[in-house]
Amino acid sequence: MDLCKDCRTEGVMTNRPAPYPGPRCATHHRQVVKRRNAASHERAVQARYGLEEGDYMRLYWLQGARCAGCQRSTGLIRRLAVDHNHATGEVRGLLCKPCNRMVGWFRDDPATFLRLAEYLTNPPARRLREA
Repeated sequence: MDLCKDCRTEGVMTNRPAPYPGPRCATHHRQVVKRRNAASHERAVQARYGLEEGDYMRLYWLQGARCAGCQRSTGLIRRLAVDHNHATGEVRGLLCKPCNRMVGWFRDDPATFLRLAEYLTNPPARRLREA
């Protein structure tokens, strides 16, 4: 069986099987796939939203490495979506899937979000009990 070409380059002396193209061991194969996926995502974001190279990651870190909406999702399991204004094409930030769907569902209307904020701080049922 072939030895992993990346292991040889790095000077790793273990005889790990290299069943993947290259030939590569499982560890190095995963690294290559991860690099390819990141490069593919970068190209797609540049083509679709007109961002410059590295803008996605700069925006990600500018937002504190979290969803701009909920501040909970980190994008480590599923990448954050590029949120943009459909009328102008302007990129606004990165959102997790639920936040991105919510913005779309409310058709980018800030008044809807303000009504919901008011609803959460002063629910109608509270006024019912006070009457």
